[in-house]
Amino acid sequence: MTARLPGPVGFDERQRLILVLVGLGSMLSAFTNTLFTQTVAYAADEFGVDNTGQGLGAAVVRWGILIAIPVVARADSGGRRPMIVATAWAAPLVCALGALSPGFPFLVATQTVGRPLGLALDILLAVLVVEEMPRDARAYATSLFAVLSGVGAGVAVASLPIADSSNGAWRWVYAVSLVWLPVAWVITRRLPESGRYLARRADFAGHLRGAARRGLTRNLGRICTVVFLTNVFIATASIFQNRYLKETRGYSALLVAIFTTVTSAPAAVGLVLGGRVADRRGRRLLGALLVPVGSFLLAASFALSGAPMWTTAIVGAVFLGAAYPAMAVYRGELFPTHQRGLAGGLIMTSSLIGGSIGLIGAGRVVDGGTSYGKVMMVLALFPAAASVLVWFRYPETAHLTLEEINPEDAAGPTSP
Repeated sequence: MTARLPGPVGFDERQRLILVLVGLGSMLSAFTNTLFTQTVAYAADEFGVDNTGQGLGAAVVRWGILIAIPVVARADSGGRRPMIVATAWAAPLVCALGALSPGFPFLVATQTVGRPLGLALDILLAVLVVEEMPRDARAYATSLFAVLSGVGAGVAVASLPIADSSNGAWRWVYAVSLVWLPVAWVITRRLPESGRYLARRADFAGHLRGAARRGLTRNLGRICTVVFLTNVFIATASIFQNRYLKETRGYSALLVAIFTTVTSAPAAVGLVLGGRVADRRGRRLLGALLVPVGSFLLAASFALSGAPMWTTAIVGAVFLGAAYPAMAVYRGELFPTHQRGLAGGLIMTSSLIGGSIGLIGAGRVVDGGTSYGKVMMVLALFPAAASVLVWFRYPETAHLTLEEINPEDAAGPTSP
């Protein structure tokens, strides 16, 4: 009898192994991606860096995403496994160098390299999930991947008491990066290469490479537009939430932490349920409906107080969590095998640009005296516009193999 995970379909032994290894890798990736934003204030205090300097450093680190693009593109020509193994080792090692920083520029430099390597790992793990999971479980597997990423980010947050224990103790949080090296070792020993990559490695020459490029350009514009519009709101809401609670509602640091935990934890339930629904009923309707509803509910929490604020934040997080697997799985499904990694890097870059524009624009408007509630309600129009594009321009991909979705991949064997 085939072993089964809790979910809509069964997973064979190989798929179960890949899910476990991808889950471990996603925790590693999320930790390295969260590390700098959680510790920069402590490092800045030691080095005497003001808010402007911190902002500049954060911007440089965020734009390090450009380093990830050639890394993920290399996985399209040289294989997923070699680049996953390389980034699983390199990301924590480079991030750990931050513990040795003689000054703020050195810290920024290490994280400008280390964080993008973690992002590249995240992109390639997502590609492997899409390529290896059964056609009726790609979104569900993506939801499990996202839940475990949250665990990795939580490890970074849980390490903060170390940073706050004494002057210079923030360095130990960067040293914690080394605890992920055993994960890199396990991935090196056990992770198989993508079967789809191996099946098509010899096929993609000459005219087939040209067909793959056409597959990239066919869908890249619409997906980059959707993630750009969505992250104008999502990135701003995530960064502004703590500031709003402290400045407008007068919450203490403890209350902010409680609010964040209570309102975010239910999103994990939404993730898993959304993954199941997306596989069974389809991606397009789920994403087009829940993204704008969840965004407006989350925006409303910036204009409310007391129980209504908590309620709208919780329900909004659940709705957005439920929409995530449907929207995220498209990023791999809509591209041919030999362009899937590059597409993931370009989509991540588009997401970064959207979030940066939202943060800069909203920050100036709020600093000019406009309320958080009004600003966030306006920004919620951006994911609403994205949902229209999803409904009218996205195909439905549930229950289809990747070869059925991408004609460029039709040559060669298909998988479940």
